[in-house]
Amino acid sequence: MASVVIVGGGIAGLVVARDLVLGGMTVTLLEASDHLGGKVARHTVAGIELDAGAESFATRRGTVAELARQLGLESAIVPPSPDGAWLQTVAGSAFPLPKTGILGIPGTPMASDVIEVIGFWAALRAQLDELMLGFVGAKEKSLGRLVRRRMGDAVLERLVAPVTLGIHSKHPDDLDVDVVAPGLRTALLRTGSLSHAVRQLREAAPAGSAVAGISGGMFELVEALRRDLDRFGVTVRLSTPVTSVDSSGATVADGERFDADHVVLATSLGRSEQASIVLATLVVDAPELDSAPRGTGVLVAAGTPGIRAKALTHATAKWRWLADNVGASRHVLRLSYNQAPVDGLRELAIEDARQLLGVPLNAASIIGFDRVEWAAPAAAPDVVSGVTAVGEGVSGTGLAAVVRHARNEAERLLKDIDG
Repeated sequence: MASVVIVGGGIAGLVVARDLVLGGMTVTLLEASDHLGGKVARHTVAGIELDAGAESFATRRGTVAELARQLGLESAIVPPSPDGAWLQTVAGSAFPLPKTGILGIPGTPMASDVIEVIGFWAALRAQLDELMLGFVGAKEKSLGRLVRRRMGDAVLERLVAPVTLGIHSKHPDDLDVDVVAPGLRTALLRTGSLSHAVRQLREAAPAGSAVAGISGGMFELVEALRRDLDRFGVTVRLSTPVTSVDSSGATVADGERFDADHVVLATSLGRSEQASIVLATLVVDAPELDSAPRGTGVLVAAGTPGIRAKALTHATAKWRWLADNVGASRHVLRLSYNQAPVDGLRELAIEDARQLLGVPLNAASIIGFDRVEWAAPAAAPDVVSGVTAVGEGVSGTGLAAVVRHARNEAERLLKDIDG
């Protein structure tokens, strides 16, 4: 049997390992840390097992749902609350996120819920999209440049940027439109306007939310993958940092060499971490939150005075299974920050949550707190001849993109071996 060494035990590495061992290869997986899963992880706050990283996945193309089905988790897939999120504007007001949009791009620019957020004149500028020729902006690969050309700066910065920064931790200018909104440019050419393209894609999508979760937490995906790796005979080595790779194997920090016929790099090897993303989780006793006053959470426009968080997820309002687990009047709030102080984050998160949710939270309301820090979305790994690269550095951010790319690369590798 052909052998493969996989470097990196995040979701991409785990998925590739499973697919390759099922394809008949001998698989060794090397992970630098003491756990698998990467940014799909868990932590315990106030005695509650919670996601410490990703807490949902995009449902487009059914990529993650199909993986969950193969792992025996199909019955655990759950939709979020249909209430939707709110948007905190720079002007200080909060509004429900417009309904007929994709990543904040409005399907109806002159709708009242769009005008509330960006104002009449900005909405009128966005409406001019329908007067442009369909090819204008259709060649733009950047989501930001596409939206800016078609609908103007106000839609981009006041609607789209808060959504993408909250979901992908990147400004729209830094996102590939074909990765985060597949089919949007094609629909633009077909319909002649960006707003029509958005509406057409929404109408063509299956009924239900654009995202879903797993009852019990997204970390159940990692647990199921690990069980399969053990069952199918994958050799997993934790706390084994790799220092170099080439087309015939990997060398770890103590000099040990792992030779193989093929190598898969599922991490950015030897690169210093970029600016971090900080997640502050609060478990609160607050009956005022029982009514979910801001839906499933709040996305924050950049530059909003007095608020440091870029987004808040009201997790117990978003996920029914979690609300059932924590009990009445207890709520889980997740606040994300691009940068946050080492000391004082608990107090900062309480104040941001109080302002964003409009309820009188204080230190006495808090029954649990934790801080988790993640590296910013990974850069693409250096190209190594003969080495297959997977992970968010090459696939784009989001579980759906990472899993789809990893499975495609595993399939390609198996076909090459068969050939």
